[in-house]
Amino acid sequence: MTRAVLLGSPVALAERYDLALVDLDGVAYRGHEPIEGAAAGLGEARAHGMRVVFVTNNASREPESVAGQLSGLGIPTEPVEVMTAAQAAARLLSDRLQPGASVLVVGGAGLVTAVRAAGFVVVTSADDAPDAVVQGFAPEVGWAQLAEAAYAVERGAWYVASNLDLSLPTARGLAPGNGSLVGAVRAATGVTPDSAGKPSPAMYHMAVERAGAREVLVVGDRLDTDLAGARAGGFAGLHVLTGVSSARDDVLAVPGERPHYIGADLRTLLDPHPEPTPTSEGWWQCRTAAARVVDGSLELAGPRTATGEVLDLVRAACAAAWDAVDSGGDLDPGSVPEFVLPGALTA
Repeated sequence: MTRAVLLGSPVALAERYDLALVDLDGVAYRGHEPIEGAAAGLGEARAHGMRVVFVTNNASREPESVAGQLSGLGIPTEPVEVMTAAQAAARLLSDRLQPGASVLVVGGAGLVTAVRAAGFVVVTSADDAPDAVVQGFAPEVGWAQLAEAAYAVERGAWYVASNLDLSLPTARGLAPGNGSLVGAVRAATGVTPDSAGKPSPAMYHMAVERAGAREVLVVGDRLDTDLAGARAGGFAGLHVLTGVSSARDDVLAVPGERPHYIGADLRTLLDPHPEPTPTSEGWWQCRTAAARVVDGSLELAGPRTATGEVLDLVRAACAAAWDAVDSGGDLDPGSVPEFVLPGALTA
C-alpha cells in the first residue's frame, strides 16, 4: 500500500505547479474580510506563471459575485476562474435526470442559476412533485425551506446536497454550514443525500478539465474536505493554517485526509518546502527541527521562535507520527501539542 506522506519541493510551489485549485472560505477570505497574505501570495504566484481557479463548497453565490468580491479584496478574478459546488451539484443532477425535470432548490441564487443553466425547472414546493431536491448553503435558508425539502424527500424525490461541510468560517468565527442544515432534513426523513462537493474530487476534475494543466496543486484549510478531495483525486494538496483545521490536526490526520504540503498562508506558494527525512537514531529531521515517536508518545526537538521553525517542527512531527501509525504503532493524541505560528494569522 502506498503511504500518504509529506512531499518536498526544492523550488517554490508556484514554480513546480502550473495550476492551483484554491478554496475560498478560510483561505482567500473569512466572511467578507481578507486573510493576511492572500492577495500578495496569489499575486506573486501568478507572476511566476501559476494559474488559479477558485474551487469552493459554498453554493450560495454565482461565480460573478464571487469574482467581484475577490477582485475587491485585491485578488483580480474573472467569473470563469470560479468553480462552485452549485455547478458541481447541477452536473450531478444531470447524471440521472433529463433536461426539463423539476428540481426543488433549497439555497441561494448561485444554486438556482446553476440548476436552471443545466436545463432543469426550478420549483419551490413539495406539492410541485419535484424529481429531485438539491440543497446548498445560503444565509436565508430557514425552517420553511427545510420543511419543503423534507416533504419532497419523504415522497420519493432524489436528495442531493451541494456539500456536507458542518461549519463555515466567518469573520466572527465558525458558523453552521450546509452539512448542519442538511442534518435537519436527514434527521426528519432518515435519507442521506448524495453530495457533489468536496471531499468528492468531482469539482477538482471539472476545474482541471476547464483550465487544462500539467501539474495541479489543491490549496485548502480543511482536511476533511479540501485535502481529502485532493487525496481522492490524485492531486497534491497544500494545507494553509488560516481556517478550520490546525497543525495539530495535520499530525493526527488519517491517511485519506493528509496534506502533501503545509504552510502558514497563501504566501507559502512562493516558498520551497523541505521534506522530512529519517535519521539512524529514529528521529525525523526537517532542517533544524526533529520529531520521533517513542512508546506511543510524540517527542519534539528544535527551535520554535520563528514561523518557519514551527512549520518545520510540524512537518517533522507529521512524518514521525504518520510513520509510526502506518507501521502499526500507537500514537497518544495527548502527546501532540498545539502549534503556534509566531506572527501568522490563524483561526
